[in-house]
Amino acid sequence: MPGAQPVASLWDWNQHQIGWSVCGEQATSPAVLLIHGFGANTRHWRYNQPVLGLHQLCYAIDLLGFGRSDQPKARLRSEPESSDAVHYGFELWAEQVATFCREIIDRPVVLVGNSIGGVVALRAAQQLGSERCQGVVLIDCAQRLMDDKQLSKQPAWMRWIRPLLKTMVGQRWLSTALFRNAARPGLIRSVLKQAYPSGFNVNEELIDLLYRPTLRAGAAEAFRGFINLFDDALAPDLMQGMTIPVHLIWGDKDPWEPIQEAKRWSETIDCIQSLDVVTGGGHCPHDEYPDQVNRILIGVLKSIERIQQAT
Repeated sequence: MPGAQPVASLWDWNQHQIGWSVCGEQATSPAVLLIHGFGANTRHWRYNQPVLGLHQLCYAIDLLGFGRSDQPKARLRSEPESSDAVHYGFELWAEQVATFCREIIDRPVVLVGNSIGGVVALRAAQQLGSERCQGVVLIDCAQRLMDDKQLSKQPAWMRWIRPLLKTMVGQRWLSTALFRNAARPGLIRSVLKQAYPSGFNVNEELIDLLYRPTLRAGAAEAFRGFINLFDDALAPDLMQGMTIPVHLIWGDKDPWEPIQEAKRWSETIDCIQSLDVVTGGGHCPHDEYPDQVNRILIGVLKSIERIQQAT
């Protein structure tokens, strides 16, 4: 059952316009907020939001720098603060998400994040607390093995070249050139074939929803701001001591975020309640295998609601 199509809106936050969408009817159950990964947007939940909206109020949000949200100038950690620039990173995006939950959703919520959206969801959950955030679902959460804090696990050549790489990409002219080279439909399709091992749903609609926002004037700035993520929050650290329940959904063929690490998390981190593996799924199983992931999500959401009703 496809469900109703989301209604798109804009929200003013910190002097920036933020894109968001919603579908579903008001209900007694908690709302759901879907948080996309790097380079994606609300439309990446095209096969999920309408279905989830049949069960409860379901929102999706464009992180600052992506989709229909404003794309302000990026400030790197080494650069001085400026009124016309923002420090793209998990703290900024989590603040955006938490404020959206308080001002727009204004009811208990379950946060669902894919890739870096998962890290954003964890940090936003911390900011919201257990009364406002009743659960977090991580879909192939970014493990960020390239983070500076994990360099000891990388080959020696990577440890040597990292400072030079960050310096080079930090040059705006170079990061812009790299972005423009990457933001081409042909290359986007090539990357998607890695992210979606089965090739399912790698269609013109997907190419368009990823490509169209790259045509905006400030699109290269969020790409430049990605350098800030080389030294930012790590998901396992955020989950240590967390009392809000966390559920994992993972594609076992994810080429970038190994399923073995997700299994290790589920065995060693107390707040993780479940791990559902999508056989054959890549980095974005919610879009590659939406029917299966929707069933898992609905089951997780129902379990969270039952627990809340029992307490």
